[in-house]
Amino acid sequence: MTHAHEILLPVLVLVVWSHLILMWMAGTRLPAMSKLKMDPNEGQRTSELGAKMEKKIQWKADNYNHLMEHPTVFYATALSLALLGMGSGLNLTLAWAYVGLRIAHSLVQCTSNVVMLRFTLFLLSVICVLWMAINGVMALI
Repeated sequence: MTHAHEILLPVLVLVVWSHLILMWMAGTRLPAMSKLKMDPNEGQRTSELGAKMEKKIQWKADNYNHLMEHPTVFYATALSLALLGMGSGLNLTLAWAYVGLRIAHSLVQCTSNVVMLRFTLFLLSVICVLWMAINGVMALI
């Protein structure tokens, strides 16, 4: 792997993490639905199902949804930097910081859901991606 492609590893780690959260969500939600004797067709939208379950069960689904939102900006940024040959050094450090912060965000949201801590982790992760994107823009102009 060339240095420019090193940034692909944090991308793939976040993809794997997203799937682990999906499994955690299913592993808690399906038994909860069974315990409540819920017909899956009762809640055709996630919010309908979530309203019928304990908040702690819904937190995993909320986090999985969050992992499908802002990380798409990270994926686009990291892949762009890899294509530009800028996937090492500071950008690689920022990519790993982003992934670490997103994993920490997931753990907070899925367990205790302390909103201000979760928001702080989110904000720091956004700063990492913005910094990466600015690095890419600066290289192109």
